[in-house]
Amino acid sequence: MFVVCIHVHVKPENREAFLAATLENARNTVQEPGNLRFDVNQQTDDPNRFLLYEVYRDEAGMQAHKATAHYATWRETVASWMAEQRRGVGHTGLFPETPEQWAAVK
Repeated sequence: MFVVCIHVHVKPENREAFLAATLENARNTVQEPGNLRFDVNQQTDDPNRFLLYEVYRDEAGMQAHKATAHYATWRETVASWMAEQRRGVGHTGLFPETPEQWAAVK
């Protein structure tokens, strides 16, 4: 599995709009065949910081996600709302061991 953690810091005045746009992107992403999970997390001690936790069957699944219209819309919509550039960190998922154990309900 290919896991990516996206660290996002948004401007306070854009927090609610960012969250709405991000939830819409997440709802669409979990429908993609290559996506197994998409979690949207808000930092408890700083509500302007988010962690997007995404799991794909493989790196190709993530690349397919980046080619979708809903991802392009999200990326363009939220770009000016960032307090700093978002940062993605890729990981290899070791456990759970199978895609079926990761899979979000579809």
